[in-house]
Amino acid sequence: MDFQLKTLTLSRAVAEKADALIVLFADGAIAGQDPLARLASEARKAGDLPDKAGKTLALYKPLAGASRSVVLASLGDGKPASVRSAVLAAVGAAKAGKPKRLAIVFAQAPDAAGLRAAVLAASEACYVYLTTTSKAEPNSVRDVLVGVADAPALKAAFDEAVATATGIEFAKEWGNRPANHCTPTVLADAARGLGKLPKIKCEVLDHKDIVKLGMGAFAGVAQGASEPLRFIVLNYNGGPKGEAPVVLVGKGITFDTGGVSLKPAAEMDEMKFDMCGAASVLGVFRALGELQPALNVVGLIPACENMNDGKAIKPGDVLKSMSGQTIEVLNTDAEGRLILSDALTYAKRFSPAAVIDIATLTGACVIALGGVRSGLFSADDALASALEKAGEASLDRCWRMPLDDEYSEGLKSNFADMANVAGRAGGAVTAAKFLQKFALDYPWAHLDIAGTAWKSGAAKGSTGRPVGLLLSYLLERAAGTAGAASGRAKQPAGKKTGRKARSAA
Repeated sequence: MDFQLKTLTLSRAVAEKADALIVLFADGAIAGQDPLARLASEARKAGDLPDKAGKTLALYKPLAGASRSVVLASLGDGKPASVRSAVLAAVGAAKAGKPKRLAIVFAQAPDAAGLRAAVLAASEACYVYLTTTSKAEPNSVRDVLVGVADAPALKAAFDEAVATATGIEFAKEWGNRPANHCTPTVLADAARGLGKLPKIKCEVLDHKDIVKLGMGAFAGVAQGASEPLRFIVLNYNGGPKGEAPVVLVGKGITFDTGGVSLKPAAEMDEMKFDMCGAASVLGVFRALGELQPALNVVGLIPACENMNDGKAIKPGDVLKSMSGQTIEVLNTDAEGRLILSDALTYAKRFSPAAVIDIATLTGACVIALGGVRSGLFSADDALASALEKAGEASLDRCWRMPLDDEYSEGLKSNFADMANVAGRAGGAVTAAKFLQKFALDYPWAHLDIAGTAWKSGAAKGSTGRPVGLLLSYLLERAAGTAGAASGRAKQPAGKKTGRKARSAA
């Protein structure tokens, strides 16, 4: 789907060539004497277009020369969340006519955040998964024109939003693919494809490499599967050479049976989504290739299946991780933390500025937070605060959870350095405490996306989260680094700033 930004007034919007026209009105009085403004003003006075965000009024050929379908939509207070609600509702109404070209026009000038929300909402509303269906491309939206009062002033925000939408759709695509169309090998091929983008390099390690590295926890999870494991290493080099990177670690269980600790049959098909952490890392790199911000980012994806055969790990088995720490496997369905433990140890070699792992890790986090916010765990206040702010800015929200040392008590084992589970109570927290044992040498955060990575029921499918949150964090970090570099450049030669260096977040 292609997006275009254009300077467009309401009077000119009527003549814009589009199959459907959506006009967004903020609350309050609607000013203007052009036909669209008068039409919306009359609808609001009649009570047909309430001020509340997301309320719409769909009309068929209401004005001479206008699109055959016109949808008037209320933005309410005009904040990004309200813009999102309005665009989702309006595009949903407009799609009934199967438009191929859609025009979305703001009656009042939006700010950058409002424009981003509109673009991302339009992308979400128009997304259709087709890869494994026999259907040709349906009569869905192919082009979206966004009209604003001053397009040049919002060009940077628009480009960022379009790249973010592309990354989210890329993550959705791989999250939605069935496990037989998204094996670890196929996922690695997708990563290699990203290596063709500017400033991105990809390396893929196989079983022999993993054994040589001593990744016994990762290899242990994969040993019951016929599909070979893959360890994907992506590098985006947009910052100065030698500058410490941010490392993103994505859980890549391309299908999870639970292993010997077998999952219930009901809804087990949704375990194809257990690689959505990996998909989000791929989506971020897809967007980085377009945006090319000034920072360095590493993506690590341990990818394998959790299956059953005579070689599969069993409850009670002890695995030796890359860190040298041993792990008693009390539950083979707690496999995500095992593969992440070795990836977190591997991350140390990059001397990272920060490490963020993203994983569909625990059902307990779904119980705690539902599908609204991702769980955020970090002992680093600066990093946690930066991620929380990024979540709010991107409308891809998270919620900080506790990491008290007392939660580690249940991970004690009589037969290894630790167990991989600690019982039902506080399961999301004890899983994070397990990961923390492998992430003590750098600022670290864990995002549990078990509740937010996909939807069930009639809307079943990947959400592409938390690509928006991660990109918002990375772009803000890049902007801060650029500002700091500019400030340093202005310092007279030989003059000290008087500030102590500290690990940024």
